[in-house]
Amino acid sequence: MRILMIEDDRGLAELLLYGLEDEGFSVDICHDGYEGLLLALQEAHDIVLLDRMLPGMMGEDILRRMRRDGISTPVIFITALGESAEKINGLDSGADDYLVKPFDLGELLARIRSVMRRTLAQPSPFVLRFGDICFSEKESKLIHNDHICILPGREGQLLSYFLRNPRQVLTRLQIIGNVWGPEAEIEDGNLDNYIYLLRKKLNSLDTAVQIVTVHRQGYCLTTKQVV
Repeated sequence: MRILMIEDDRGLAELLLYGLEDEGFSVDICHDGYEGLLLALQEAHDIVLLDRMLPGMMGEDILRRMRRDGISTPVIFITALGESAEKINGLDSGADDYLVKPFDLGELLARIRSVMRRTLAQPSPFVLRFGDICFSEKESKLIHNDHICILPGREGQLLSYFLRNPRQVLTRLQIIGNVWGPEAEIEDGNLDNYIYLLRKKLNSLDTAVQIVTVHRQGYCLTTKQVV
């Protein structure tokens, strides 16, 4: 298992490195928030150990960017901020667990095992996730935070196809062939109407996920860029 540790306390990072490697983990370490974000966005690790107070970019901002970009890599906050409100804020930002310094290696290992068990126990093929939304295909239910929107059949099928191909430019022929069927004969503006309706639903949920038009190519499901 490969771990990314984003921690500016070099002494602590070194101690954890030795302990985790003794347990058979492969560990990459960085001490700066911006560098940590770049590594996290590569999705090359099984779990991220993330400090909240970092130079360059705060841990919560790193985590929010990861989740906004559809990266579901499990994250454990390791931080000196131990107040209940801080824990709640950290977990609400998208963290899978929260460990307060000081802690011993045994507790960290237990938290890692627990998070990975929960992650592996989420196999449902009927729930598609991207960015800050999830979509239950069985119920045609689009969910963002506490907001739920039920999509009519064709809109649900269209969103499912986009969610299975995020960040890919999909041509009109590809979309029509996979959603309506290869032999379907639909009016040229029909797809545009469904895209319009789906965009309205996403906007109503105030999600960062959006469908963009790629000129003369097709459509792409992506996330809004943060300036």
